Amino acid sequence: MGKLVEGQWLNDEQLLALEQRQYEDANGRFQRGTSVFRNWITVDGSAGISGVAGFNAEPNRYHLFAALNCPWAHRTLIYREVKKLAPIIGLSLVTPLRTDDGWVFKADDARFTDELYQLNAMHELYSKAEPRYTGRVTVPVLWDKQQQKIVSNESSEIIRMFNSAFNQVTGDDQDFYPDALVKQIDELNELIYNNINNGVYKTGFARTQAAYDGSVIKVFTVLDQLEQRLSDNKYLLGDNITEADWRLLPTLVRFDVGYYSAFKCNLRAIRDYPHLLAYLQDLYTQPGVASTVDLDIYRAGYHSKSPLRNPHGIVPVGFASTFSSLSDHR
Repeated sequence: MGKLVEGQWLNDEQLLALEQRQYEDANGRFQRGTSVFRNWITVDGSAGISGVAGFNAEPNRYHLFAALNCPWAHRTLIYREVKKLAPIIGLSLVTPLRTDDGWVFKADDARFTDELYQLNAMHELYSKAEPRYTGRVTVPVLWDKQQQKIVSNESSEIIRMFNSAFNQVTGDDQDFYPDALVKQIDELNELIYNNINNGVYKTGFARTQAAYDGSVIKVFTVLDQLEQRLSDNKYLLGDNITEADWRLLPTLVRFDVGYYSAFKCNLRAIRDYPHLLAYLQDLYTQPGVASTVDLDIYRAGYHSKSPLRNPHGIVPVGFASTFSSLSDHR
């Protein structure tokens, strides 16, 4: 993945010893880093719950940097579509596979070219925002073209901005985080993040049997709970889609083609859950969502060559029948 240290890019080999110590300190358990840039776009530019003021909700001022294969970035791609923000918020996609330079662009592939600044790698954007930045270079990134600053690199907060800050600009008043359901959404988000969104990564990147065993059981315990919930509800909290649904979708759509085999989350597949599968298909067919999904990229990405998980880079055939109904909509 690499990392910027005082504005200088260090590749994985240079960071290997540091990461090994981190794993040892955590008894073999995978630990996810935290986001650094936590400003908020607001209607009048006032400060949000963190960060500084000065980020007014204006058309054509902001730009989203994302990766198709990253489930955290996928949240923001979904909201950019369903909240009708695509015409007013630009988009640059990095290539699906990281290199020694981390997330990179590809000048000869229009899909993965940065037309905003013609960047070669995402770490150049971080250095542009903060020349002596030290930390991981992650996606998504919400960028302010006017101030030449990173607004946020925290996906959960970017989607909250997308949910409401631009309503007066777009005229779209869908609310996926209504006041009446805030407590229930937050509780579901915590359950799903800890045990499913991040749970599959704690399982797939575990380096001890105990760490793996503890994580994989939690993944399927909560999937079983959600299957039961969806036997009585169309969506997680009733008849209307909420933020909790959009945060679950990126993991579900990657599960059978990626996490099941590559991350050893193989007690059951999503196709073994009739209610979860129907729910996944419903969300996929919502306007704009299909354009944010690429099953081939997920399949290839999660089974890319990895000295720890997949040393020969073998990509399995996978469950084609599970997602045939999804692919038919693409």
